Amino acid sequence: MKTTPEHNERMAKLTFASVYPHYVTKVEGKGRTREELHRVIEWLTGFDDGQIQQQIDKKSTFEQFFESATINPNARLITGVICGYRVEEIDNALTQKVRYLDKLVDELAKGRKMEKILRVEAG
Repeated sequence: MKTTPEHNERMAKLTFASVYPHYVTKVEGKGRTREELHRVIEWLTGFDDGQIQQQIDKKSTFEQFFESATINPNARLITGVICGYRVEEIDNALTQKVRYLDKLVDELAKGRKMEKILRVEAG
């Protein structure tokens, strides 16, 4: 899906620290925990709790946040619509990663099982 250059620029400049409290509020409001949120963020980015806090403290933009991240190879399995965009069709790599994170947080808040959210392959 084609996003506009303005939209992509807005995503790049948005700080993780400004969005993180909204993620926490969203998942805790639906009975999930901050620990579960961190597990989801760690699965996608490779960041542990300390590194997540560092990104918040540094007020990293999403561009800086994802430049520092090691994206999970199974992130490509994240599909569906978030904020009106089909995540697998987003043509800007950074915007797609931001929307991957949004989608995972949304799935967590909706009560989806952790194995499904983390795209654990049935063995």
